Formats: sequence, C-alpha cells, structure tokens
Amino acid sequence: MDPILVGKAVTTPDSGNVYLQPRFGNRHGLVAGATGTGKTVTLMTLAEGFSRLGVPVFLADVKGDVAGLAMPGTMGEKLQARVQQLGISDYRNEGNPTVFWDLFGKLGHPVRTTVSEMGPALLARILELNDTQSGVLDIVFKLADDRGLLLLDLADLRALLGLVADERKDISTSYGLVSTQSVGAIQRALLRLESEGGDRFFGEPALELSDLMRTTQDGRGVINILASDQLILKPRLYSSFLLWLLSELFESLPEVGDLDKPKLVFVFDEAHLLFDDAPPALQQRVEQVVRIIRSKGVGVYFCSQFPDDVPDDILGQLGNRVQHALRAFTPRDQKAVKTAAETFVANPNLDVAEAISQLGTGEALVSTLQDKGVPMPVERTLIAPPRCRMGAITEAERAQVRAGSPVGARYDTTIDRESAAEMLARKAEAATEQAKAPPARTREQDDAEEGGFGQAVKDVVFGTKRRQGMVETMAKQTARTVGNQIGRQILRGLLGGILGGGRR
Repeated sequence: MDPILVGKAVTTPDSGNVYLQPRFGNRHGLVAGATGTGKTVTLMTLAEGFSRLGVPVFLADVKGDVAGLAMPGTMGEKLQARVQQLGISDYRNEGNPTVFWDLFGKLGHPVRTTVSEMGPALLARILELNDTQSGVLDIVFKLADDRGLLLLDLADLRALLGLVADERKDISTSYGLVSTQSVGAIQRALLRLESEGGDRFFGEPALELSDLMRTTQDGRGVINILASDQLILKPRLYSSFLLWLLSELFESLPEVGDLDKPKLVFVFDEAHLLFDDAPPALQQRVEQVVRIIRSKGVGVYFCSQFPDDVPDDILGQLGNRVQHALRAFTPRDQKAVKTAAETFVANPNLDVAEAISQLGTGEALVSTLQDKGVPMPVERTLIAPPRCRMGAITEAERAQVRAGSPVGARYDTTIDRESAAEMLARKAEAATEQAKAPPARTREQDDAEEGGFGQAVKDVVFGTKRRQGMVETMAKQTARTVGNQIGRQILRGLLGGILGGGRR
C-alpha cells in the first residue's frame, strides 16, 4: 500500500521524501504551529492522502477554508513550482468525496444526539455547571432511568427538572439532596444554551457512526467536514461535542488490532479547547480513549498552536509529528519551542530549537513512525500541496455538494417521537382532569336537589325534619296499640292473681 507523501526533506542536500506509513496511521499525530504557518494546508494534505487510501476522515472546519477539500484546485505558478520541487509525477487537481455537517443545520446536514447519549458528565460541562449542580443532573438522569422516561431533547430534560422540583422532598430522600437553587441554575443554563442554538444538537434522528465511515464505489474514503466557524465561538459546546463523538467511537467500535490502514481518522482542531478548564476526571477519560482507541482502528490527530497545549500523557501517545513555525517572542513561546524540540528524535544535522523559529510558510519539522513503529529522526520538510482548492467555496458549490450527499435524506428532517416531555404532560393533564371531576354524590344531596310532585310525595310518606310522615305516624300508633294490649294483659294477669288466685 502506497504511503502518504508528507513532503520533501531539505535538512541535507541528499535528504529524500518524508512519508506517513498507512499501517501506523492509527498511532495518532500532532500538527502544531503559529497562526498562518500552514497547519490547515498540512491537514488537507493528510486528509487527501488518507481518502485516497480508502480511509474516511472527520475534521472540523474552524475558519471555513477546509471546505475546499470538496473542490479541485487551480494550478498556479507557485503550486507548479512546489510540485516540480517535490518531484510529484502524478499530481493533478481534483476534489474529494465530501459530506458537510453542521450542529446548527445551516452549512451542512444537522448533527444530533440525544440527551441520554450525551450523558450527565459532558452535558454538565456544556452547561458550565458546578459540582453541586452536576450532582443534581446525575440524579435527574438516574430518575429518568428508574421511571422509564426517554431523554431525547432539551424539552425532555426541562420537563424532568420540573418534576424534580415538584417532588423535591421525596426525591431528596431516595436519591440525595436536591435544592431548588440547583434546579433553577440548571434551568437557566438550559435557557442560555437554547438561546445560542445549542438545542438543535439534541434530538432525533441521532447521528449514526457508520455514516462517518463511508467509502465511495471507487474505494475513496469520504471526508466528513464539520462547519465550526460559529460553533468555535462556544468553546465548551465545540470541545464537548468532539469529545462525545470520540467517546462514542471508543465505546461502539470492536477491537481490531493493528490493521494495514486505519478505519477512520479523527482530526481535533483547536485541541487546546478540549483541555482548557477540563476537570481531572474528564482529562483522564481523554487519555484513556486516546491510549486504547488505536486498537479499534481509529487514528486521532490533534491540531493546535503549541505542542504543550496537549497534556504530556497524551503527547507521549502521538507518534506522527508535524511542527510548523513558532515565533519565540514571549516566555510562553520560548517554553513551547523548548517543548517541541525535546519531543522530537534528535537529528545530528539539525538544531531543532533554532529551526523552529526559522521555518517559512509551508515548511515544518516532521517525524513519522517507520519500520517497527520507530520514529524517524526529525527532518526539515517542504510540505506537499493538496490537490484540492486551498480556500473557501461558494454557497452554490456547497449546495451542490449537499444535494449529492448520500445521507441528506436521513438527517435533514427532524423526528419528534414521544419521550419524557410528552409522557409527563399527558400525566399532568390526566391529573388535572381528575381534579376537575365532581365528587361522588350522597343520598342527602340527591334528595335536596329533587323537587316537584315527587318531593311532595316523599314528604307525605316519609316526612320532613319538622313534620311526621305517614310511615312514622303509623309506626308510632302500632307501637302504642301493641303496647296497650300487652299492658292490659299484664294488668289482668296481676289482678287475677291477687283477687281470684285461689279459684281453680
């Protein structure tokens, strides 16, 4: 299998080309450098190389120029000179099979997941909750599981928070303390997220990972581009989404070991956003995913300005390195230069620390894994140009690509099935109807409302509170009559015993 041409080494006159071997593509990588030094062009070159190998790619388009991967480039004088300098014999301008995605559904197919799939940990990070509020969110998810309530979108989560507020005392007893202040804070955070358009990310149809791992009929890997020019303005949402996607790949894909080429290459642009203010547990999770996901055939490539934006434990897992220029103007820059120089395999013909500050646009220090997974000594390299357009595309061109997408019919229409919000609303409606229903009537209420002739007959027969009825009068007369007869018999018996008791 042909390797990916990264560029031509120029450390010494007899230096050759620098390649990235497909079988080590899942050993992860780093592309670093200051703004304007050519990181985006390097990412496009690598994405094209993987696509030609039949490897699908997922990457974010932060500035809007990565979308040029979908269109063929134009051969200019500078490009032709670079091609000749690198000796690329089969170079031709061409586009790549591309699918556009967008969390907001404007510049690509909507990307959705359900609240349940996102989970309380990442959702708490998106909502910027503190530890106490995050604990309440854990209780909300547990309550949803116990009561069989589906959490699909933010409306479901808001409805369940209302239920928690109504049953706060009982829930606090069974699950842990829930305060009205914490519930209110989560509801306000949801309101902010909705106002920023983040509610469009939650719902159905949810993203199927298989749709990110497509190949074309001629064997090219599809390049999935996430429009992120607006998403990057919400750093927590941006980084949490990419981390969720990486975690889903980690949990869903089977173990495959070392393959001839990766099953998917995942590019994390602006990688520092992933680790800024990340709690230790979340950072540990990222380290675990990066360490193990290699065996599932996924290569992860971080892109950032400084190499020390990536924690040391993760940096040590990145076998393929591309370091563009860094300008050591500040103490922060000087530290980054030192870190970059120390992470490369030394080359006796190259002073890495000095070279980093002297690199021009389109140049980089490169080290990739070679035979037996051993990193090559770092080389100063002229980066190979991509064959696609190195710039933005028009709205018409984007619409044309979307119209030919194989997944548009599945994701462009929202599905709203019954979930927690509808179930709780129906339950509340039933309780309201039951409260409105009249109570069971007593006989006295029925008698009081009856009138007319029937009531008059009842009064005559049974009487009223002030007047005896026929039944009561007859009963009393009968009792008196019976009483008188018994009394007379008793009296006669007594008199007979006294006066004539001796007569036989």
